[in-house]
Amino acid sequence: MSDDVALVLFSGGQDSATCLTWALNRFKRVETVGFNYGQRHLVELECRTQFRKELVSRFPHWKSRLGEDHMLNLSVLGEVSDTALTRDAEIRFQENGLPSTFVPGRNLLFFTFASALAYRRGIRHLIGGMCETDYSGYPDCRDDTLKALQVTLNLGMDHRFVLHTPLMWIDKAGTWAMADQIGGADLVDLIVEQTHTCYKGDRTHHHAWGYGCSECPACELRARGWNGYIALR
Repeated sequence: MSDDVALVLFSGGQDSATCLTWALNRFKRVETVGFNYGQRHLVELECRTQFRKELVSRFPHWKSRLGEDHMLNLSVLGEVSDTALTRDAEIRFQENGLPSTFVPGRNLLFFTFASALAYRRGIRHLIGGMCETDYSGYPDCRDDTLKALQVTLNLGMDHRFVLHTPLMWIDKAGTWAMADQIGGADLVDLIVEQTHTCYKGDRTHHHAWGYGCSECPACELRARGWNGYIALR
């Protein structure tokens, strides 16, 4: 397996877009993988294509590094899930304390399928935008979960995968700041305009931080992070 190649779990959202640029600064070739799991905000998959196109247009020095894009159909995950991300249901906190947007097993499956793809393509490094510092409370975003998953994948496939989570210990303001450090105002603008986070899939309302309903937890996190980033500039 090559140490010069990475595979980024790229949803089309702010976090994974930032991770993609983080990877492009560190690896000679970077491939991306997305997942169609019947998500309510399916528009994010359209944003993936446009973001990749605009990225190499605005930052031509990354063009030779950005490799293939892969799209995997995980619709079965949507079929077995009864959540506000896979159904037209109210976004709220449940009795167990988790938001109704939590899709059980989502990140576990994402990394498992990504590692299977990486195994075939000889890729060691897998990169995801999970964060435990400033997030919606999803247990599969926790550092302990992903460290345990790395051990499991390595044992189960007899390969030494490395799971990177560059955003794990920074908040959303820090995520905006990381994009600024990597690509300046041009990259921040690209993430504002061409990524999608809103759980409701709203691309009609535009804000300083991007498109979204401004009411769902994802929009609230993104907006709060943006305001924190602006305040610290």
